[in-house]
Amino acid sequence: MKNLAFVTGLFLASILFTGCASILTKTTYPVAINSSPEGANVTITGKKGTMVYEGTTPAFVKLKSSNGFFSGENYMIKFDKEGYQPVTRQVGSKVEGWYWGNILFGGLIGMIIVDPATGAMYKLDTEAVDVSLVKLEKNAENQVNINSIPEDWKKHLVLIKEGEEKSTK
Repeated sequence: MKNLAFVTGLFLASILFTGCASILTKTTYPVAINSSPEGANVTITGKKGTMVYEGTTPAFVKLKSSNGFFSGENYMIKFDKEGYQPVTRQVGSKVEGWYWGNILFGGLIGMIIVDPATGAMYKLDTEAVDVSLVKLEKNAENQVNINSIPEDWKKHLVLIKEGEEKSTK
């Protein structure tokens, strides 16, 4: 009788205090970071602006999928190499499919407390980030793409023909 009560209690505790995603998945994911050409400087910052990695390509980084209770993580990855245009990519997170298994197996505690608290509720939306860096043309550091200029600034632009200089008085 004592053994039956112990086994029943252990069974109930395992149902109440586990989460489906916490059991079947992970909270950090490996992400391959590559650039062409290799050797680009890479900076990865999290949703709160905290730098989580700084290095060069190629790199293999483990990133957390969660940024707190019921909050998936999003990363900004900046690539920078001398003589090339800088590139920025985002890596986000999404709800892990096993999280929904709590409806059948993990129970309400797993769905509301365990998986959101451990971060197993989320997974990253990619396993690799690959970028091709574009070589800058001579004097391109001083050039700006017209599509990146706010509309209200465009009315102040002055056309300069090649070989001709104008002042912007």
